[in-house]
Amino acid sequence: MPEIQQSDVLYNAVATAENGRDGRVATDDGRLDVVVNPPKEMGGNGQGTNPEQLFAAGYSACFQGALGVVARQEQADISGSTVTAKVGIGKNADGFGLIVEISATIPNADPQTARALLEKAHQVCPYSKATRGNISVTLA
Repeated sequence: MPEIQQSDVLYNAVATAENGRDGRVATDDGRLDVVVNPPKEMGGNGQGTNPEQLFAAGYSACFQGALGVVARQEQADISGSTVTAKVGIGKNADGFGLIVEISATIPNADPQTARALLEKAHQVCPYSKATRGNISVTLA
């Protein structure tokens, strides 16, 4: 997989965490500033958001963008579509790991076309590229 060089970067997102999974995360521009807490399922109070929710939000938004790129190339109508990323965390041999399931609702596409669009979007989405070979990502 070809890597980009620093000179190719169009934008850098910068976020800083304080106190890990039980603290606060904020971006340098102040547009995101959230309390993070472990979910109740992992022994936390569940009152704030958590890294898995933030990852799911970013992945679903990025994948929706990739779906749009693919749809334009294929001249497919994806108006009204939504993409959902379900991010799970659990124990593995190294401690903890992630698993992701991506699903989409594409009202103006038949099931075969929708599936083909999802598979093509999975090839071009930067999040999908970053996770490929590292964590299990399934398309539902």
